[in-house]
Amino acid sequence: MSAQQNQKNQALLKNFAKGKGDKHKNSGTENCVIYTRVSSKEQMDTNQSLEWQKKFCTEYAQKNEFAIKGYYGGTYESAKTDERKEFGRMLNFVKASKEKIVYILVYSLDRFSRTGDSAIFIASELKKLGINIIAVTQPIDTNSHAGALQQNIQFIFSKYDNDLRRQKTIDGMREKLLRGDWIGNAPTGYSFESLTPNQRIVINDKGQAIRLAFEWRANGITHEQIIHKLKAHGLSLPKQTLAGIIKNPFYCGLMSHNLLKGELLKGNHPALINQDLFLKANAILTNSGYKVNKANDNLPLKVFVKHAESGAPFTGYLAKKKGLYYYKVNKSGVKVNRSMKIMHDKFKELLGHYTVDSTHIEPLSIQLGYTWDNLTQTNSNEKKSLSIKLNEVEGEFYSLRKRHALGQVSLDIYDEFSTQMFQQRESILKQLEKLNKKLSNPKELIKFTFDLSSNLTKIWDLGDYYQKQIFQNTIFPDGLVYDSKNDHYRTPKVNSVIGYISEIARDLDNKKSRSFKNFSKKTGPVPEIGVEPIQP
Repeated sequence: MSAQQNQKNQALLKNFAKGKGDKHKNSGTENCVIYTRVSSKEQMDTNQSLEWQKKFCTEYAQKNEFAIKGYYGGTYESAKTDERKEFGRMLNFVKASKEKIVYILVYSLDRFSRTGDSAIFIASELKKLGINIIAVTQPIDTNSHAGALQQNIQFIFSKYDNDLRRQKTIDGMREKLLRGDWIGNAPTGYSFESLTPNQRIVINDKGQAIRLAFEWRANGITHEQIIHKLKAHGLSLPKQTLAGIIKNPFYCGLMSHNLLKGELLKGNHPALINQDLFLKANAILTNSGYKVNKANDNLPLKVFVKHAESGAPFTGYLAKKKGLYYYKVNKSGVKVNRSMKIMHDKFKELLGHYTVDSTHIEPLSIQLGYTWDNLTQTNSNEKKSLSIKLNEVEGEFYSLRKRHALGQVSLDIYDEFSTQMFQQRESILKQLEKLNKKLSNPKELIKFTFDLSSNLTKIWDLGDYYQKQIFQNTIFPDGLVYDSKNDHYRTPKVNSVIGYISEIARDLDNKKSRSFKNFSKKTGPVPEIGVEPIQP
């Protein structure tokens, strides 16, 4: 057999060989795509890492005569998940491209993925399509078992390294929370003060509106009504966001976070409201394990009134056969039912004890004016004292900054004392702000207060369910207790202004022989927190 015939036979016999040959061997110019990414926006903004990756990959492709069919990535995408927009777009292209893609070029394997077993699976599926991943700084021949194993080991180590970094980050975040410092974005109503030595959270302009939202909710206002009222204060919130705010203890000075594993810690941020108001606002949802009934104009005292012996709230129901409403204590072992008429009459009788006779308004206005004058005089002196302290603190702060700039005070000492001075300055400013509010013109407030005080029963009678809720909580901030044995209400706390006015009115009744012109110019006891705002 001639050599030519033998060569021809060998070519024909090769058609009977089994198994797939190496598709990429000696196949001429091979196609590739380049994928680059960074893991943070800061890295992307500098653009250095992305350009560096692209440069190395492009040079590798040119050196090996690969035809580049596309660039993907070029942005920041976390490699801890393979649900990435650019990553997915790249995979879809290489799988469906009519121009056969043979290689995906990356700077290093951790740029491709840090998901470990998931990355191994993706690489395996790509290899079945004849697509190989090449890390240009870690060249591995993945066509061999040893090379494929080495690549898989690198994927696993990338995931392990990512897990270690994540754990260190979590530990650092948890440690910060344990110190009382918040992480992440500041909640609505707060913002980060970047001018302080150590960045801290302060209450911003939206804080006052959020404070009002808590007060409204504590008084029984629905979320829909609160959202409408907030718009008048320039704050627009979705219902879900508002519900999250009301349930967030951050606003009463506490911190709740998944990293705290069920713990509730006191934060270093200022509390927007006190804890009592926070609990009242959330007690609208549930109270002592009982769900609050829907609004019913016939039963405004439900939940607001507690049973004296058991402490359980009164709920309400309609006796359909009689067509009458009743209040009852819905607690096992307690059988207390009272008709709506009895409970409401008793409540109006209680209001009568705090209602001022219209004939007393003139002398009471004079007396309350004396009280106000005494209060403002006291506040003026306190304001002057605080202003002096503020000047002293700012002077010391300036001196400290100057000495630090001259190198006379080290950075750690500067940080320690500047933080203390800043806190002291903020405390003084808050006290001054409160005093400035109390020094406003009292005439309209005094007139409104007496209009309210002389018509307590009438105002409550004319209100709807929510108006009555606001009224009740204004007059009796801690609610009422009903003594079922003696059939009367007990009042844990009365609005300080209403209580003060009724007290001096009773004093007037006990001194009928005296003309209001001779009424004492002494001020009497000043209410505990001054003349507090009364909600209409």
